[in-house]
Amino acid sequence: MNIKRAKQEIKDAVQAYLMKDEYGEYQIPAIHQRPILLMGPPGIGKTQIMEQISRECEIGLVAYTITHHTRQSAIGLPFIQTKIYGGKEYSVTEYTMSEIIAAVYEKIEQSGMKEGILFIDEINCVSETLAPTMLQFLQCKMFGNQSVPEGWIIVAAGNPPEYNKSVREFDVVTLDRIKRIDVEADFDVWKEYAYQVGIHSAVLSYLELRNNCFYQMETTIDGKQFATPRGWEDLSRIMEVYEKLDKNITADVVGQYIQHERIAKEFAEYYELYQKYQQDYQIAEILKGQPSEAMVKKVSHASFDERVSVVNLLFSGVRQAVRDAVLQEDVLEKVFEVLKSLKEPQEGGNLVQRLGDFVDNLRAERERKQTEGLLERREDRTIRKAVEVLEGYVTILKKEQTENWEEAFDIVKNAFGEYRASWDAVWDESGSMLEYAFDFMEAAFYNSQEMVIFVSGINTDYSCVRFLETYECERYIRYNRDLLFEDASQEIRRRIEEL
Repeated sequence: MNIKRAKQEIKDAVQAYLMKDEYGEYQIPAIHQRPILLMGPPGIGKTQIMEQISRECEIGLVAYTITHHTRQSAIGLPFIQTKIYGGKEYSVTEYTMSEIIAAVYEKIEQSGMKEGILFIDEINCVSETLAPTMLQFLQCKMFGNQSVPEGWIIVAAGNPPEYNKSVREFDVVTLDRIKRIDVEADFDVWKEYAYQVGIHSAVLSYLELRNNCFYQMETTIDGKQFATPRGWEDLSRIMEVYEKLDKNITADVVGQYIQHERIAKEFAEYYELYQKYQQDYQIAEILKGQPSEAMVKKVSHASFDERVSVVNLLFSGVRQAVRDAVLQEDVLEKVFEVLKSLKEPQEGGNLVQRLGDFVDNLRAERERKQTEGLLERREDRTIRKAVEVLEGYVTILKKEQTENWEEAFDIVKNAFGEYRASWDAVWDESGSMLEYAFDFMEAAFYNSQEMVIFVSGINTDYSCVRFLETYECERYIRYNRDLLFEDASQEIRRRIEEL
């Protein structure tokens, strides 16, 4: 199955394992809560989905890559304990607490979360000395003589033997005690994630054209050559920073992340063309509503790869504008909630002090969620920006030096009104960009496959979906209904013909 479905399967199991009866006992006793084993090729997002599940279920997460551990760190160090059995004194070997079990207790202490996921990666790639410990862990939920705390669910991940020569096969006794989920790479599913986290538009555009390059694992005379989703994401991050630093993104740079010579070289060449298309087609001018007839004619007669690249460049520009507008809307809502609670004068301090208190509370909220592992990137940016806005109001009030609550609140209210007006302008500009993009594509492509790619991108992006819940774009509604319905109909017909 793909990683999206695997995530849902794990999430369902976690929720089932943590469900309690009317007496506060777990509906499924711990002994019958099978550890979940996620098997799949490296780099497809197994660890990322565990982070997402812990945030969405609001539970803790402790993650370890077991290949980094020795037998001693996994089960603890031995020591001699004296015990009396049948009136006789014996020396007994016991173990200090496992580093991994201790990390779970530390997470409970730090976050206050008594339930969570203990995630062990590469569990079937351990050394020979640690292999029996891993079998004991899966079968008995113990490291050494310490059990995993109640309320903590075991999820493990491993690589199939074709990807790692250190893999050890589990025996039937172990496999009969686990809930196994096999997962494989899927570009369409990864694309949804890629839009959410802001993967570089050139990467997405290239993979849209070269789906087969999304995940490759080949054995050559020179060794393994591979391209993985993890590699594409990390390449995207370095590309964003390199562009800000005005550094060259060469085939050598790409090859440091996409360790497949042909794909790395091909992407580096594509990236050069992608940058060239942005200048040649004057994408910024198109999104301002100033396209030239020459550009429309040029792209309509271009190769399919070139047309798709232009569509992705247009979508990238629209998406960034929309994201900025949606972020500002989230900040406005958070700041508005603060100001609403401060409208009436309050005893014990002036408005500057009270605003400062709210700033401290927001910072504390952010730090708490970060410690608990529940802070998403979008929420992090919203809180940081809201703090920045509120601190700006504090600065204004200190400059005005007014002690009167009503006067101070009016000053803040006016400043908020200006911020709201700037958001209105950003919102309207984003809508105009979307309309201009549709204008250009209608002139160049009408209702061809390129329009399907553009509309599909909108449907996959969280911010775009949020934006279109408020902003009414008639053409988006029409193309979304007609083109995607036709696309789905063709897929259904194709599947029927294959039966």
